[in-house]
Amino acid sequence: MTHSPLISAERLARLSWRARRGLLENDLILKKFFKVHTHLSEDDAHGLESLFDLPDNELLELFLGQKEPEGALVQPQVLQVLEKIRNV
Repeated sequence: MTHSPLISAERLARLSWRARRGLLENDLILKKFFKVHTHLSEDDAHGLESLFDLPDNELLELFLGQKEPEGALVQPQVLQVLEKIRNV
């Protein structure tokens, strides 16, 4: 597997801001993720952006492993970043 380049600090800050959700549980999970992962690849950013398009409850189910990605979410970038989130 090839590694994608790291994103800029500015893009990381935008992703971190977009991670602010309406559901406290998601906020806590994502806050911890960004605290641990201070550098992200383009692939990780793409995966996060895809996840951030989901409604909060569906996102929480994915984070907790109660549900697995389906349809357009079954892509390597999403699966990779979801695994990182679940392991934080």
